[in-house]
Amino acid sequence: MKAIEVLRVGTPVAANVQYTVDRDTPKPGPGQVLVRTEASALNQLDLWVGRGLPGLDTKFPTVTGSDGAGVVHALGEGVDAAWIGRRVLLNAALIRPETGHPDRIPAGEDIHMIGEHSPGTMAEFFTAPVTNLLDIGTLDPVQATAFGLTHLTAWRMLVTRARVQPGQTVLITGIGGGVALAALGLARHLGCPTIVTSRHASKLDRAKALGATHTVLDDGTDWSKVVRAATGKRGVDVVIDSIGKGVHMACIKSLARGGCFVTCGCTAGFDATTDLARIFWNQLSILGSTMGTMDEFRAVFSLFRSGAVKPVVDSVVPAQQGAKAYQRLESGEQFGKVVVDWR
Repeated sequence: MKAIEVLRVGTPVAANVQYTVDRDTPKPGPGQVLVRTEASALNQLDLWVGRGLPGLDTKFPTVTGSDGAGVVHALGEGVDAAWIGRRVLLNAALIRPETGHPDRIPAGEDIHMIGEHSPGTMAEFFTAPVTNLLDIGTLDPVQATAFGLTHLTAWRMLVTRARVQPGQTVLITGIGGGVALAALGLARHLGCPTIVTSRHASKLDRAKALGATHTVLDDGTDWSKVVRAATGKRGVDVVIDSIGKGVHMACIKSLARGGCFVTCGCTAGFDATTDLARIFWNQLSILGSTMGTMDEFRAVFSLFRSGAVKPVVDSVVPAQQGAKAYQRLESGEQFGKVVVDWR
């Protein structure tokens, strides 16, 4: 089959990306289906896999991709024949009870990511458990793919973890990235004023056009006073962050009393310095958030079906030019999702 392969670990990742026409087509196992890909989209996870994740025994060349939509082409054992020919959207997070000591109650969830722990959607075909697919009917596969994982991630951060309420102010760092833009769209839908940051003035202008209430230019210095000034010195109720080390302290200092900081990633580093005195004195909450369940996926995707929330697409690249898609994401210049078209 045709595929976009990452040949080896290295930085920049795009230099190690190659389009091929002779990769073996996967076979669906019990409870799985084989999907003919119509569109797939990149996330920061694709770059992390290409750079090499500690503890992950990736066999190169590999196929990344955790966002994908297409038509069910073949079935594994035990799957209802009615799935054949349906257009579907993937939730790449396979969430299972945490395994561990048999005498202990599981403390959380174990997540297996398609596109990280197993081959992903950057290929002509991909396999997935039928339980992790949504039937999307006649919806545009490019738009649906661009909506998928980032909106699921942002929904879990805002709704499940932060339990955001209408009227609460939400700070979103690094606007232009997929999760940040998804959070902006969802926060606006939920009735929350928003403050967004970026190192690029042009991205702030575009975010303002999308409905951001306030914008903050991140020039590498502490911008928390700007945020607090925009909120009458009160601070924000919720911070949605995927940057990490470089902005963490400014985020903590931007929170109002009782505020909540939610992180889903750390693209700028994991070893952030924080302020414990501020955290306990102001009774702040620091929450981690990863992916989301199928119930959460259905909930957020209903907003796409109704037209209430739409994804922002930076660019659509033909599969034969897959390396350009990785290059665009790796440059940090994108505003929205980079989608690969397999049709």
